Amino acid sequence: MPTAFRLRAPVVLPCDPGCPALRDAVLDVDETGRITHVGPAADAPDAGDAPVRDCTGILLPGLVNAHAHSPMTVLRGMGGDLPLLRWLHEVIWPAEARLTPADIGAGMLLGSVEMLRAGVTTSTEMYFHGEELAGAVLASGARLVATMGIIDAPGWDWRKMLAGVDAWIDADGLRSGPGERIEVGYGPHAAYTLPPEALTMVGAAARSRGALVHIHVAESAGEDTTQRGRYGSVPAMLDRLGLLGGRVLAAHAVHLSDADIELFATHGVAVAHCPGSNAKLASGIARVLDLRAAGVPVGLGTDGPASNDDLDLWEDMRLAALFARLSTMDSAALGAADALLMATRGGAEALGRDDIGVLEPGRWADIVHVDVDDPAFVGGLDVPDEQLVANLVWAAGSRRVRDVWVAGEQVVAAGEPTRVDRAEVQRAAGAVTRRLLT
Repeated sequence: MPTAFRLRAPVVLPCDPGCPALRDAVLDVDETGRITHVGPAADAPDAGDAPVRDCTGILLPGLVNAHAHSPMTVLRGMGGDLPLLRWLHEVIWPAEARLTPADIGAGMLLGSVEMLRAGVTTSTEMYFHGEELAGAVLASGARLVATMGIIDAPGWDWRKMLAGVDAWIDADGLRSGPGERIEVGYGPHAAYTLPPEALTMVGAAARSRGALVHIHVAESAGEDTTQRGRYGSVPAMLDRLGLLGGRVLAAHAVHLSDADIELFATHGVAVAHCPGSNAKLASGIARVLDLRAAGVPVGLGTDGPASNDDLDLWEDMRLAALFARLSTMDSAALGAADALLMATRGGAEALGRDDIGVLEPGRWADIVHVDVDDPAFVGGLDVPDEQLVANLVWAAGSRRVRDVWVAGEQVVAAGEPTRVDRAEVQRAAGAVTRRLLT
């Protein structure tokens, strides 16, 4: 069980709007794993008997991966030079058909460890066999939003899959586990892999339970020609079928019109922007600036480790800013602070969560400590806030993550997981990959 403690650091980035830095600051965590105070050390309350740990670098919120298929760590590198639809039909779906529940657990555990070591404390997963997903994440100590896959494909019954999500939420509630580490939601794969009736039913089931709907939308130009021909666009289709409304997260959302963006803004639909995967699969560049200008919440996602091919959200921060600048030919279009906020505060907002993504009282103590003994910080920490954040995002990234806490529990120390043996986790996942290649 977590115990109350205090962290003190030269810099704390709470990830408030504008991303200001707190200098010589402390962060207090109570015995339940929630933050009770964040602010300059000079103004801090008495720590009492709580132990105080001095951190040498920067503290910031745990990153929020808004879209992933992390069990696919065992499929990494397969079909890596194919376009999306060929990659799915010819390589990935046949390989996934051979995965056992245990295989999925092994892949998820490896993905969870990989993310934690990069400072990603929450991942939003669209996959199957929820018991294995939850078990793996609870083993690593991370946080999971399990949006269970629902698809109409050979070997899968979408009605049973939908009923399974209903039953899980009705039995355990939306959130469960220590530190509310597990949230359950609905993961209808896409408009082109489900009948219209299924999308309507998913929307109704999710709204009645206050649950998240997480769906691929307009990822590539050629994936949903039939649906676009009938309805005009995928967002228009989802609106007419009653899927929009409530908590809806659209993954990718690359090929959107002005009307689509307006529809998202009207219904409060959020977007998980996945620049690395979108680029690797040549899906296109999402209209991130237009989405943000319209008031659409935008978080960042890695997508699966077979299509990115890593789970390093820092890389996607940089790519999001680079592509926004290239697509507009404006070097100031999206700054380092914007990218960092999309990976933290923005990810939480995209999920409809107000308990993660920011270091402030009342939220879970999901915290990342970044060591600054690195050429990225050659100027030290006494530089202007804008330069400090730029060095963190553009130059340092995940390689300097040293310690991570989730709900007040330290789950990474000196760069290594505290709960599991990384070598054993890698060995187990590797055995799955080798079997799939035979």
